[in-house]
Amino acid sequence: MAAPVVAAPETSGSSAASRGWLTAYLDLPVTLHAPAHARRAVRAVLDGWSLNDQNWLREVLLIVSELATNALRHGSGDIAVELHLRDDVLTIGAYDGSPEVPRPRTPDDTGGWGLAIVESLALAWGVDTHGDGKRVWAQMRRCPDRSLT
Repeated sequence: MAAPVVAAPETSGSSAASRGWLTAYLDLPVTLHAPAHARRAVRAVLDGWSLNDQNWLREVLLIVSELATNALRHGSGDIAVELHLRDDVLTIGAYDGSPEVPRPRTPDDTGGWGLAIVESLALAWGVDTHGDGKRVWAQMRRCPDRSLT
């Protein structure tokens, strides 16, 4: 199981393009359909990056769905999803306008499954605060079927 980390992945230094990073940032409508919009948009981005191993993609989309759902249900204000591909790690982040840091809880009939699912699939996950909100992120190994050149 991945342990939560309350720190951002390293993002300082020279430009992302010069290091070969790929990044996508997706603003989402604040509606019940936000998680579905996030899954479709992330799938399109990853297909564009030629990262389309179906088993890997299923896990990534499940994490996206859980992070977007948590941002919608427990956050406030605008929500967004971002993707950063650097070396062999894909970082998925979900932003919302609530400063409340999520805490894993024992899943039951009322919920608590989201972070448990993220924790079971991700290499690591964590929370960064920003202004009046936060970003919850999870990291996955790069798709096994392709290397970007």
